[in-house]
Amino acid sequence: MITLTTDFGLNDPYTAQMKGVIYTLNPNAKIIDITHGVDKFNIRMGAFMLASAAPYFPAGTIHVAIVDPGVGTKRRAIVIQTQQAFFVGPDNGVLMLAAQQQGIKQVYELTNAKFRLPKVSNTFHGRDIFAPAAAHIDNGISVAEFGSEITHPLTPKFASIQNLNGTITGQILYIDSFGNAITNIPSESIQTQTATVGLSQGLLKLALRETYAQTNPNEAVALVGSHGFLELALNQASFAKKYLVRIGDPVTVTFV
Repeated sequence: MITLTTDFGLNDPYTAQMKGVIYTLNPNAKIIDITHGVDKFNIRMGAFMLASAAPYFPAGTIHVAIVDPGVGTKRRAIVIQTQQAFFVGPDNGVLMLAAQQQGIKQVYELTNAKFRLPKVSNTFHGRDIFAPAAAHIDNGISVAEFGSEITHPLTPKFASIQNLNGTITGQILYIDSFGNAITNIPSESIQTQTATVGLSQGLLKLALRETYAQTNPNEAVALVGSHGFLELALNQASFAKKYLVRIGDPVTVTFV
């Protein structure tokens, strides 16, 4: 199974071209679209979408993620093999949030011309490099055949948190359509039932609940959302609008 996550949208032929390449190389491929609605060039958003969906796919799935403002530059094209799956895309951080969750085993650069299209465009590596790689992996080609092993793929700040003297520092990964602010702080970092949350607008003391309805309407709450990350929300209202938070804003959490 091959999944696709991109910022291509639905109006252009780019996604169809990638699928055509995959089916040409592997007519038996099964392709699932995670989303093509990532905001243009928003690597953080693409990483969040991929990390939210990847855990629910079968072992051995090949995830292709392309949010690639550096296409055609010296940024590397890579494949990551984890304990559960494969991740194919640019070495710009879009793969790392999901890959780290699954335990990274090996990372290889996609340099072997044998597994690319004969002519590689400078502006569309999704079609010419990443789609062929996914098809070949699905056909059983070992990832070690694609190129040299890499020991230090690019890991962006949003793919990690800091814990200093009991205070966790992370950031807002995503704001959903309800105005819930989803952080990059994973559920396993949550320790108690009360937290002091530091935002750029000030400090909030929040109870940690299991669901939104365990608070009064318009009351702020912290909880582990369905994505597996600490989420800041208002019951039946927008946390982001009330507290003026944006994607990428820093957030500190001290568990009381």
